[in-house]
Amino acid sequence: MRRFFCLLLSALFLAVLLSGCQKENANPIEEETPNISSETVNLTVWGAEEDEELLRQIFDSFQKEYLGQADFLITYVPQTESSCTNMLMGDLEQGADVFAFADDQLNTLVASGALDPVENPQIIKETNLEEAVHAASVNDTLYAFPLTADNGYFLYYNKQYFSEEDILSLEQMLDIAASQEKKIYMDWSSGWYVYSLFGNTGLTVGLNDDGITNYCTWNSVDGAIKGTDVAQSMMNIAAHPGFLSTDDAGFMTGVKDGTIIAGVSGVWNAVAIEEAWGSNFGASKLPSYTCAGQQIQMSSFSGYKLIGVNAYSKQKTWAVKLAEWITNEENQKLRFLMRGQGPSNINAASSQEVKNSPAIAALLEQSEFSCLQRIGGNFWDPVTTFTANLLSGNPSGESLQSQLDTMVEGITAP
Repeated sequence: MRRFFCLLLSALFLAVLLSGCQKENANPIEEETPNISSETVNLTVWGAEEDEELLRQIFDSFQKEYLGQADFLITYVPQTESSCTNMLMGDLEQGADVFAFADDQLNTLVASGALDPVENPQIIKETNLEEAVHAASVNDTLYAFPLTADNGYFLYYNKQYFSEEDILSLEQMLDIAASQEKKIYMDWSSGWYVYSLFGNTGLTVGLNDDGITNYCTWNSVDGAIKGTDVAQSMMNIAAHPGFLSTDDAGFMTGVKDGTIIAGVSGVWNAVAIEEAWGSNFGASKLPSYTCAGQQIQMSSFSGYKLIGVNAYSKQKTWAVKLAEWITNEENQKLRFLMRGQGPSNINAASSQEVKNSPAIAALLEQSEFSCLQRIGGNFWDPVTTFTANLLSGNPSGESLQSQLDTMVEGITAP
């Protein structure tokens, strides 16, 4: 459903409204009515539904910043960052002028011509974290504006049940959970999380130079850790009475009703989990797990949320200004305060409020064992099929090597 935050207002009415609502420490409004441009600027913005109130405030401040330069009509349409590209590809010319998206979609958007290089990128590069700039770039050319540096995952745990020593080992945590008739959560229906078990083993997956197809060695029969070693460890974990694979909604239900006492997730759940666990709220890097007789530190995909400007926007100049405004230092600080999302802006990320966040601290701790997600579309379904069979106890009896081969064949399909 479209939501109109900003209606066309006459300059005189807006000036009166602002003068009646300004804070005591704000600069006084000039009595003289500004010379308003007759230009009407229509902009459509796609953003996460949870960001509605945040974006409303950002749009309001944007209009105040550019008061007198144009009349703005900004239309907000809820759209998840993960599905943004698919929606945009349906009709680029009718798509949003400004949109939020996950960094793994960047290559597709650039290849399709949806994004132009950012003009005058130096200030963006200087004011944002190097990794975030890299995530917003293709071949060192910046195509989007970094928004957050927190689209990864780590461990949440309830301190009532686990010590700092316990959370170093997944098996130890599973044993504790089972002894309390509780669960440790992880979503194995998503290859995003399943990567954590393969990512630090020497087995690889990634995007080929064509930007579309994948390479993958998860079925390797060579090396210190083979594909079957990881698969067998996953079978052991799946069969453990302390383990539960469910979706994000199921995780949060379990946190709130007390059946789940630890889980792998991201910063988007931090506020709700802290409300549920109170002083027992804990967050840390991922634990290690046992594989081929070794302790393997669990890896993760790191990710960044970006703001793009549609190359086909009819109001390209103003769309760029709005994208810059949404991602500036002050609005990244506001995003952290309202949504708990970690800033990509260097100054915002170094603020004391951000440093004091357990979830952000855990994400930074895990970052040592993470890498950018650069995966083609054929990755997801084969992984889901593979893990579904392991979770059900491999009822077909098919060999793990054969299942790994089938999965890799699907992942690397042209």
